[in-house]
Formats: sequence, structure tokens, C-alpha cells
Amino acid sequence: MRHTVPHAPQFYVTAPQPCPYLHGRAERKLFTALQGEHAAELNNALSRQGFRRSQNVLYRPSCESCVACMSARIRVKDFQPSRTQRRLMKRNPAIRRMATSAWATEEQYELFRRYLDQRHSDGGMADMDIFEFAAMIEETPVKTRVIEYRCDAGDDRAGNRTDRLTAVCLTDVLDDGLSLVYSFYEPELTSASLGTYIILDHVEIARAARLPYVYLGYWVPGSRKMDYKARFAALEIYKAGVWQDIGNPKDHCDEAHPLSVDPIVEQVARISLPQFDR
Repeated sequence: MRHTVPHAPQFYVTAPQPCPYLHGRAERKLFTALQGEHAAELNNALSRQGFRRSQNVLYRPSCESCVACMSARIRVKDFQPSRTQRRLMKRNPAIRRMATSAWATEEQYELFRRYLDQRHSDGGMADMDIFEFAAMIEETPVKTRVIEYRCDAGDDRAGNRTDRLTAVCLTDVLDDGLSLVYSFYEPELTSASLGTYIILDHVEIARAARLPYVYLGYWVPGSRKMDYKARFAALEIYKAGVWQDIGNPKDHCDEAHPLSVDPIVEQVARISLPQFDR
């Protein structure tokens, strides 16, 4: 089904599918194409309204039975790491960051496969081949970086120092922050808490660049897969059309009620779009 706003991008809604976060519920997404000369402006505007990017598409959950999925972001200027998070950063001093263009490599794909096979073998990306992986990384119409994290792997047979790719994050650079599109890491290094490390490091990247937010994707109350996001200080969620402090995460558990869902037409009508020259 197609929904449109005059002189604006066209919006579509997907057919319901099993929800990956809440058992027994169905997932549906509202989405629009991200392309053309105004792609960056559209990505910036819709990211501030709870949308996320996947290749050349912007999407937001629009489920029929609940509104539990809420976009989350960290306010960089107010963020202070917890004691556990400070210990984590001190525990990984040898990890080195390297920012590259949005270009896929075989080394990245091998790490991606290990990550999926051990962490998400039953997920929707489990069968992704190297060509689909390259498309996920490279098909972007906006400013995107691949942030690689490497650690010392010792000397090779020739006595040269080598490093090991341990984590990767596909990151969009918005006008008001960094958006973590997708990240993956070495599943064997559980003690390193690399998923948390990536987020903490992105807060520091944003702080150095004087960007106010780090967008983390969706937080879902009641989903064990998403619990970790609520552990970050200065966390905001996009709820009822506004960004607000998360407060007590337990206060948001009622969002899985079917009467809380607005019709698609009303949702689209409330989307604020950038003013494009016609």
C-alpha cells in the first residue's frame, strides 16, 4: 500500500512479519526511498523523527499491535560513563580505531560471518552472502564511514607486526550526530564487551566533532536483545512524536498495547519533511 504527502517522498508500508524482538507479535515498517540530490537532507530530517537507514531506504516501525520500538540516542554533552563502562575502556587500551570510506572487504565479511554464526544464526541476515554484505556497506547515498577496530595480533612469519580486525561499525554522519547503522564484532572476545565499546567510542568521536547526539537504533522495552541500550546515561527515546529522557525503563512497558497505534495515514501526515526546491 502506498501513502503520499503532496510534493514529498512517497511512503510505503510492508506486510506484517514475525517480530524479532517480542515473541508472538508482528512487525510492520513504514518506509521511503533515499535517493537523489536531497538524500542527505531527508536522512537528517527523518532520523530526527525516529527513522533509520538501510542502504537506500529509510524506515520506521509501524506495527498494528504496538508501538514498543522507540528510536534511542545519547546526548553527548550530558553523557558520563558508568563505573563499569570506565573499567571497560581501561580494559581495552590496545584497540585502535580506523575510519575508512564505505567500502566492503573480505576481512570484514569473514568477521561478519563469525558474528552472525555465533550470535544471530536464526536472524534475518543469517544467509547474507558477500555480495549482499557489500551492498549493505557500499550502497549509501549519504555521508557514511566504516569504523574499524583493530588490536595487536603479534608478529607474522617474517617478523612483521600484524593487527587483527575485531569490530566494525557502519556509521552515518548526520548534521546533528552519528548514527550507528550496523555493527558487528569478534564473538569470541566476550570479555571485551565490544558492542558497548563501539558505542562508548562513538560518543568520544561525536564529542570531538562537536556533534550533539549518537543514534543507537531502536530500543524495545521487554526485549532482552535491547536491554543494554538502557544502561547508557543521557539516553533519549523518540516517543509520541517527541524526544524525551528515558527515565525509568519500566515506565514504558505499556507501549505494547494495540490501542496505542495510530492509523498509517495519520502517521504519515505528521512527518515533517525538509523543504525541497521544486
